[in-house]
Amino acid sequence: MSGRGRGRGGPPPGRGGPPPGRGGPPPGRGGPPPGRGRGGVQPSATVADAPLVPTSSKKISAPVRNGFGTIGRKCVIKANHFLVDLGQKDPHQYDVSISPEVPSKTKCKEIMKFLSSLYRASHLGNLLLAYDGKKSAFAAGPLPFESKEFAFKITEQDGRERDFRVTIKFAAKKDLHYLKQFLSGRQHDSPQETIQALDVVLRESASSGREVVGRSLFSAEFGQGALGDGIEFWKGFYQSLRPTQMGLSLNIDMSARAFYEPRLVSDFIGEFLNKDLARSLTDQERIKVKRALRGVRVEVHRQNYMRRYKVQGLTIQPVNQLTFPDETGAVISVVQYFRDKYNVHLRYPLLPAIQAGTDAKPTYLPTEICWLAGGQRYGLKLNEKQVTNLLRATCQRPKDREESIMKTMRSNKYNEDQLVNKDFGMRVREQLTSIDARVLPPPPVQYHGSSEVKPLVGQWNMIDLKMINGGTVNYWAIANFSRQREDAVMRFCSELVQMCQNKGIVFNPQPLIRMVSTAPHNIEKALADIKSQCGAQLKKVAPDSQLQLLFVILPEAKGTYGRIKRVCETELGIVSQCCKPTHVMKLSKQYFENVAMKINVKVGGRNSVLSASLNGRLPYVTDRPTIIFGADVTHPSPGEDSAPSIAAVVASMDWPQVTKYKALVSAQPHRQEIIQDLYTKKGETHGGLIRELLISFKKSTGHKPHRIIFYRDGVSEGQFNEVLLSEMDNIRKACVSLEPNYMPPVTFIVVQKRHHTRFFPDKHGDRNSTDRSGNILPGTVVDTKICHPTEFDFYLCSHAGIQGTSRPTHYHVLYDENKFTADGLQMLTNSLCYTYARCTRSVSIVPPAYYAHLAAFRARSYMEGADLSDSDSRGGRATRERVAEVKPLPVIHESVKSVMFYC
Repeated sequence: MSGRGRGRGGPPPGRGGPPPGRGGPPPGRGGPPPGRGRGGVQPSATVADAPLVPTSSKKISAPVRNGFGTIGRKCVIKANHFLVDLGQKDPHQYDVSISPEVPSKTKCKEIMKFLSSLYRASHLGNLLLAYDGKKSAFAAGPLPFESKEFAFKITEQDGRERDFRVTIKFAAKKDLHYLKQFLSGRQHDSPQETIQALDVVLRESASSGREVVGRSLFSAEFGQGALGDGIEFWKGFYQSLRPTQMGLSLNIDMSARAFYEPRLVSDFIGEFLNKDLARSLTDQERIKVKRALRGVRVEVHRQNYMRRYKVQGLTIQPVNQLTFPDETGAVISVVQYFRDKYNVHLRYPLLPAIQAGTDAKPTYLPTEICWLAGGQRYGLKLNEKQVTNLLRATCQRPKDREESIMKTMRSNKYNEDQLVNKDFGMRVREQLTSIDARVLPPPPVQYHGSSEVKPLVGQWNMIDLKMINGGTVNYWAIANFSRQREDAVMRFCSELVQMCQNKGIVFNPQPLIRMVSTAPHNIEKALADIKSQCGAQLKKVAPDSQLQLLFVILPEAKGTYGRIKRVCETELGIVSQCCKPTHVMKLSKQYFENVAMKINVKVGGRNSVLSASLNGRLPYVTDRPTIIFGADVTHPSPGEDSAPSIAAVVASMDWPQVTKYKALVSAQPHRQEIIQDLYTKKGETHGGLIRELLISFKKSTGHKPHRIIFYRDGVSEGQFNEVLLSEMDNIRKACVSLEPNYMPPVTFIVVQKRHHTRFFPDKHGDRNSTDRSGNILPGTVVDTKICHPTEFDFYLCSHAGIQGTSRPTHYHVLYDENKFTADGLQMLTNSLCYTYARCTRSVSIVPPAYYAHLAAFRARSYMEGADLSDSDSRGGRATRERVAEVKPLPVIHESVKSVMFYC
C-alpha cells in the first residue's frame, strides 16, 4: 500500500472524479440508449455509431441507489458492525524502506516497533506509528522531518546482532474531509486509501503478538486443536473497516485457520503420509511432502543456540546418499558429518533431507533435527477429514457467535488504545448495530397440474406431487464399479426408477443391456464397452435413438468420480448419475427423491417453476424475453501453481419459466479473474460463451433476448471496476456480432458470499423471528445502515439455516440499464432462490450463480488425477511461459451440453 506518487492527499487517478472531458456518464450509457425509453424495449433500437463500451478505459461509475425496498414484514435484527466515530486528525502517510530487505511482515513489524520505542520521543515528535508491515506507516500528524534514515542493531533469537537501516519518507496527507463527504453521500467516489489508512490504525495494537493472515488475526489464546495429519487450527477474528450509510463501520467476525503443528519435521512427514518412516518415500510421496513444506520456516536447536531456515525443497536422494565438500575440500557424507560434529545418530536415513539456502549453495538438514516453527499458516487445501474437524470445532450457533464477537470486541480495548483514541481521536462504539430489516414473502411454487406449494420457512415438501415437466428415459444402463452384489444394485436401481416414475418421469423399467460390473482400475474401457454394447442394441430396437442415462455405482475408493464424468461427458456423450455404494443397501426414500430431481433436469425435464412465471407476474422477466446469466471463475487450490483457472457461464434457456440453464466452461490463465472467452474473434469468425448462449436461447425460445440480467459470482471489491469494464465490453461485442445495433439492456450484479457480515435475531429464541437453527428467517433483506453509502446493494439471507450462523449473500449492482427498483431486484433475486433444481429448499445464492459454480467445479474434476510434478509446488517459480500455456478443457459433448448435466 505504498503511497508514493498517489496524488498527495487527493483521490487516486481515475477515482477522484470523471476523467478529462467526461463530466457525465459515457455517451449512450448513463440512461436509456436513444429510442429505447426507460424500460428498454426493442434490442435493435440504437443508433448505428453509438459506442459499444464506455470511451473511458479507467472507470464506470456504479449506479446510485434509487430508493429503498418497502415490500416485506418489518423486523429488527443485529449485525456484527460497530460504528466508528471519526476524529479530526488527518492521517499522514510515510513510505518505509528497510535495509537489508526483510520478507516477513511479522519481522518488519518487530523492527518498526523497536524503532518507535527508541526514537518516538527524540525524533518522531512523540507520535505513534501505525505500520502495515510492508511499505507504509501512518501518523496522526506530520513527523518533524520530510525524510530520515535510522540505523540501529537488533539482537536476534540466536544471540546474533543484526544491523538495520530504516528510511521514513513523507508520502501524502489523507484528507478526512473527502471521507466525510463520501460517507454523507455528497461524493460518489470512495477515498479508499484514507479508509485503508484508518484500517491500519485500528489494526496496529490488535495485531500485536498475533499471527496476521489477510484481514484476520489468529492466536492460540482464542483456542486451538488438532485437525490431523500434522495440522492444527487456531481460532481468531476478522477485522475490517468499511464505509456504510451510517458512517465508518468496524466489521468483526470470528475466524479459524489451519496452521502447522510445531513439531519435528520427521514426525510431521510420518503423520502427513500416515507412513512408517523406516521405508523410503516414493516419488509421489516426496513431491507431496515437498509441496506441503516448501517456503515453511524450520528451526534447528542446539544447547544455547537456535538457527532458523526457510525450506526451499527436499532432496531427491535420501539423506544417507548425500555428500558435500568440507572445509578441506574432502567429500563427507551428511550422516557422518552429524555423527562426528554433533554426536547425532540419524534414525531415518531413508528420508530425504530438507534443502535450505540456494541451488548454488545448498544447506542439507536431516528432517529429524528440524522443528516446524510455530504460528505458520498451512496454505494447502485441507482434506475431507480436516475440513470436517475444522467445521466441528468452529461451527457456532448465532447466540454463541454473537457472544464470541462481543467478547473479542471488548478484549481488543480500542478505546483505551493511545494510537486510536488519543492520537487519532477515533472512538469505536461497543454495541452491535441494530437494523430495520424486512422479511420478503416466499413465492408460490408450481408443480404438475394445478398443484401449487407455498413454502414455509424456506422449504416445502413434494410428497404426492409430480414434477411440472417430467423428462423421458427410454434407454438406460447400469455400470457397477463397487463391491456391492449385483442383485442389491439391481434392486437399488429399480426402486430409484420407480421413484422417478412416481414423480412424473417417463421411465422404461428395464435397462437396455445387462448390468456391467467391473473393477475400478478399468473404468475407461468399461464405459466405452457399455457405449458400444448399447449402440449395438439400439441399432436393433431404435436405430435413431441413443443411450439417455447411465447409472454408475461408484467404487468404494475415492478419486474416480472425475474420471467417470470426463469420459462420459467429453468422450462418449453419455448423461450419467453417480451413486455412492453406501446408499445401495439403505434404500432411503428421501435419497431416491433427491436423486430423481437431479435425474429429471439431466434428461431435459423441469421439476417446478415459480407460479409468477406462468401468470405473467415475475418482475423484470415475464413482460419481455429475458435471459438470466450466471458466471463464476474457480481458481486452483493453493500449491497448484500451473493449473488453469476455470470460467463457467450458464444462461436460462426457457422463458418465461427461467429454470433450465445451459452451461459452458473455459480454461484460462492461472488465477485470472476476468473471464477471457465471453467473446472471441479469430479472423472473421466470432465466438465466445455469451454469443453461443444467446444463439441457444433464440433456438430454444424462438426469441432473441430483449433483456439481459447477469449475476457474476466470485469478484472482490478491488476487482469490481476491472471486471465490469472487460466483461460488459465483451457482452456488448457478443450481442452486436449477432446483429448490427443489437444492444439489449444489461443489468450486471456481483454476488458475494465471501464476506464477514453476519446477522443475528434481536431476541434469540423468539419463534416468530428465527428458524429452527436459531438464525434469522429466510427472505430477510437489508438495504439500509450497513450497506454502501450511495450505490445500489443489499444483503439477502434467502435460505433457512441448518447449522452454525447463516451467511447472507451480498448483491451489488455495478451496471443497470433495466432501471431496477430496489423492491424489483430484491423480490426477483429472492424468488429465483426457490428454483434450485436439486432440493425443495430455497438456497443461499441465486441459482444461476450456483449453477455456474457447479459447472466450473465439474470442469475442474475432469482434470482430477493429473500426475504430480516436481515443478508444481507452492512457492515454485512458475515461469511466465508455463503459466501462459493454458491447456484447454476437454470439449463437452453436444448431447450432454444441452441439459443440466452438472447438477
